[in-house]
Amino acid sequence: MTPSSIRGRPRRAASRTPARIAHATLGTVIAVLWLLWPELTDSSGGDRRAAATPQPTAQDQVEETPIADFVLPLLALGTAVVLAAYGYLRRSRRTRTRTTPSGLPSGRPAAPSPPAEPDEQARALLVEADNCVRTSREELAFAEAASGPEAVEPFVRALREAEWELSAAFAMRQRYDDGVPSEASARRQALAGIAGRCAEAGRRLDAEAGAFDAVRGPECRTGKALEVAEGRFREVAGRTATAEATLARLGRRYASTASAPVVGYVEQAKDRLVFTTLHLNQARQRADLGEPDRAAAHLRAAEGAIAQAATFVDAVDRLAGELSTAETLVPATLTGAEAEIAGARERVTRAADGVVVSDLPVGELTSRLMHADAVLAAVRETLSTGPYDPLDVLRRVVRAVVPVAAGRAGVLPVAGELVARSATAAAAGFVSTHRGAVGSEARTRLASAHRLLTDEPLTADTLARTALHLAEQDVRVHGTPVLTTTPHSTGVGGALLGGILLPDDSTPGPPASFGGPRCRARRNFPLS
Repeated sequence: MTPSSIRGRPRRAASRTPARIAHATLGTVIAVLWLLWPELTDSSGGDRRAAATPQPTAQDQVEETPIADFVLPLLALGTAVVLAAYGYLRRSRRTRTRTTPSGLPSGRPAAPSPPAEPDEQARALLVEADNCVRTSREELAFAEAASGPEAVEPFVRALREAEWELSAAFAMRQRYDDGVPSEASARRQALAGIAGRCAEAGRRLDAEAGAFDAVRGPECRTGKALEVAEGRFREVAGRTATAEATLARLGRRYASTASAPVVGYVEQAKDRLVFTTLHLNQARQRADLGEPDRAAAHLRAAEGAIAQAATFVDAVDRLAGELSTAETLVPATLTGAEAEIAGARERVTRAADGVVVSDLPVGELTSRLMHADAVLAAVRETLSTGPYDPLDVLRRVVRAVVPVAAGRAGVLPVAGELVARSATAAAAGFVSTHRGAVGSEARTRLASAHRLLTDEPLTADTLARTALHLAEQDVRVHGTPVLTTTPHSTGVGGALLGGILLPDDSTPGPPASFGGPRCRARRNFPLS
């Protein structure tokens, strides 16, 4: 990461460019005058030389024009250049320091318009609150494993309340993005409401951070928390090797799109585990040296990495189970789809006889029926040509047939919910493990997908896939931090991308901990 002092240098250099131009020009003029000075001052010598030499011809006079004739033009030109450079410098400074509006660009980005500022603030607060909730949930799981459910009950309650506030904020943001409300004043109030909900979520977590540390303190001093983390580390490390074999099997059995959501997850899990190894060792060493605060900071970093490695491995195992279930469900789904299409054909025939059988016009129903027929034909061809993606097959069938379905086949809702839950889980895992880069829009769509899973699975599926696409786009734009390779920087880039370590101006910051915006960076000790 680039220090702020280094990042600021190009701007200062740019601001001095006009002054340097003026200095260089003035120096050039002085040098010219220095060279010409003997010719200007040696008038007597010139007279003696003229007497000692023959008079030149007219042609020679033209070819040997005295150098002094160029002096005044050179002086005028040099003075003009110096004055122009000085004027440019004055204008540039005046433009940069102007406090009144100007019709010309000032060289700096224009200040955002007032409506955009609350919008950007609301987006940032959503991301911050979501990160606080996710981190608190992860650390709470380790605390519960070490101290038991009763000891952490107040913090579970605080987390639940924060989650409720955050869910309400995301719902408000989704409506805002959908254009509701439409009036400018009401939209400003909506943004204020989002900010208020996020602030309340953070406040609830911050309020319990001190008591939470009081519970975790004895865990760290007795080594119980470290034992829990090391046991969890060994479990996830063993599952990572199994997940690698599982992913290879999925690649052989299904089309490449089937395993696409988890490609690279095994490698990322290994990266988090390498980071974990380093910080578990550091935590043990600091504890042995009687430095409990530093030990707790290293332990928290290790716990965050373990949780994300487990998320990567869980995603591979979960997808394998979903693909197997979907593969089993494909034949029944096709049969149910055929039954629904047959029923739709009957309704079209009856409608042609003048019987009202649907709210849809006959033409619209016929068009949807033809589309469903075409999709089923394409799906059957896909099944007969080699490896396929079972979840994608179910998605295509459900999306094509549900618009003409009358509820004859109960298998279609089951297939639709399976597809939606798979897409939502995939998006949730990606956002959680890349939270250092993912913005508010992807998180908002993901929250909406969670809300609609049961009642509107098709809409939830669309929202979840949109969330994943937006999150992947955010990560590509953000990139993975590249740091100087040292024994203590192993895996730090992934830890920053995953939000395990909080970003700092020049170095990786402290590990994210249970709490809201005010307290989550409290374990601020150098992790080296």
